[in-house]
Amino acid sequence: MLNRYPLWKYLMVIAVITISFLYAAPNLFGEDPALQVSGSRGSQVTTAVLAQTQQRLNEAGIEIKSAVLEDNQLLVRFRNTDDQLKGKDLIAQALGDDYITALNLAPATPHWLEAIGAGPLKLGLDLRGGVHFLMEVDMAEALNRVQEQRIQDFRTDLREKRLRYSGVLTKDDGTLVVFRDADTRDQALSFLRGRYPSLVFSERDNGDNPGLFAVMSEQRLKEVKEYALQQNITIIRNRVNELGVAEPLVQRQGAERIVVQLPGIQDTARAKEILGATATLEFRLVDEKADIAAANAGRIPANSELLRDRDGRPVVLHKRIILTGEHIVDASASMDEFSRPQVNISLDAPGGSRMADFTKDNVGRPMATVFTEYKTGEERNEDGSRQFNKQQEVINVATIQSRLGRSFRITGIDSMAEAQNLSLLLRAGALIAPIQIVEERTIGPSLGKQNIENGMMAMLYGMLAVVLFMMIYYRKFGLIANAALLANLVIIIGVMSMVPGATMTLPGIAGIVLTIGMSVDANVLIFERIREELRDGRGIQQAIHIGYDKALGTIADANITTLITAIILFAVGTGPIKGFAVTLMIGILASMFTAIVGTRALVNLFWGGKRLSKLSI
Repeated sequence: MLNRYPLWKYLMVIAVITISFLYAAPNLFGEDPALQVSGSRGSQVTTAVLAQTQQRLNEAGIEIKSAVLEDNQLLVRFRNTDDQLKGKDLIAQALGDDYITALNLAPATPHWLEAIGAGPLKLGLDLRGGVHFLMEVDMAEALNRVQEQRIQDFRTDLREKRLRYSGVLTKDDGTLVVFRDADTRDQALSFLRGRYPSLVFSERDNGDNPGLFAVMSEQRLKEVKEYALQQNITIIRNRVNELGVAEPLVQRQGAERIVVQLPGIQDTARAKEILGATATLEFRLVDEKADIAAANAGRIPANSELLRDRDGRPVVLHKRIILTGEHIVDASASMDEFSRPQVNISLDAPGGSRMADFTKDNVGRPMATVFTEYKTGEERNEDGSRQFNKQQEVINVATIQSRLGRSFRITGIDSMAEAQNLSLLLRAGALIAPIQIVEERTIGPSLGKQNIENGMMAMLYGMLAVVLFMMIYYRKFGLIANAALLANLVIIIGVMSMVPGATMTLPGIAGIVLTIGMSVDANVLIFERIREELRDGRGIQQAIHIGYDKALGTIADANITTLITAIILFAVGTGPIKGFAVTLMIGILASMFTAIVGTRALVNLFWGGKRLSKLSI
């Protein structure tokens, strides 16, 4: 007898649909508007913070669904977005600058579904809302860093060449090297011009002393700014990846700004803290010959500067930087043998060689680890942009006991939370230039509500039209196709909920609507082939068998070409384009399964192996 499925195929279809439904089910429970509170720079969120938050909300008459303290973060769930927005202002004012309070959406998924790893779809910024950051790169500081490095390079090169100079200093956006006589200046000019072709050199006297002035060429200036912007974009993407954000948008805006959009994130507060922080490390030698009292009074040696440690004690350091955070390839937080927090550092090959070469010649001398952070100040530049305040703090001073290599550790950190934050920043990369959030917009879920409603209505109308057509035109077989259509939709939602990187956007909804029409296309080909076989006088069972068998090649060809197009869109597209491509790819694969395997299972179940005089098609 034709058209009979073995038991395992029925079980496979049931298993696929059941698993898909379980993972699609969390979308039925929705999400709660919430606030997430986390500590800034290592501050701990304790039960006292929880009690203070609850008390402040109760005094304001704001009802909450729950407040849970977990993993040093406080999550407060509200009953509506109005209470959420009111609560944010109240809590932020009550807790102050030591804590970050940010809007969030918390899934209302039951615990039994969470236990199997099920969760709702990740919605894009246009549907769910999220955080929009506009960040500005301080190009002046980027050029200043290049200038400082050039001063060090000039000093090293001239010493190695045995060309004596009186001083190397910054002047008029360039570097001025002062010599004692013109002959030495001319020799240095010939040497440096060949060594630094990207610099423009000219003779410039400094009083009675001959001097050599160097500035970057226009091409080199453009390259430095472009490199600073592109490198910061790369680092920000790394930090976003550390946060585990799906489908983020990180792109340049103009010559000095970067746009960052974080949709579908579970930890808005964490994102704001990590992306907003601009920090790196510098390793420098302590100036042991400097007089601390004189340095406090303002009399600091020319090649040194005065910084302070965490207790406010002054430390005089050489300006020369041994190593910066850009050579750090890995950083992790742990406890030392005395149960104190530390950060384990791993360097790249050039950084390891530089550290090894320096420390072998300086065993027994104290070396300081300097934490540098940039924050946006209240003052503004002439162009209206905010000025950046550079804050430096000596984390620790340790004596170099032996030659260091590519791995070492930093101690003197106050808490494990701060060690983890510092290790994350260093692991994500050191910024070439300071970068700060100059604009932040939190897009609430209500703004995407209309897009969701419009998308759902389009999907509903599309499905209704297809369902009615199939029922009227193909009768009972139309009901089979409609059941496959619903199963197809469940599979798409379930698979997208399971895939870690899949995010539903408005174009993604368009992809599902398109898939609805495409999913019945395969059934139309099969049903028309069955009709054709019946008109040619085939038996009912044989017509069903040939209809499915012969239409398979056509269905595969049509869907594979569309799948190739979707893969290309996913590979070259970004943001919403990727969202559309993901739903289209999943939809194509799901429609082929439901149309070929799913409907065949139902047809075989109801009509297979039976003697029929007519077929309702």
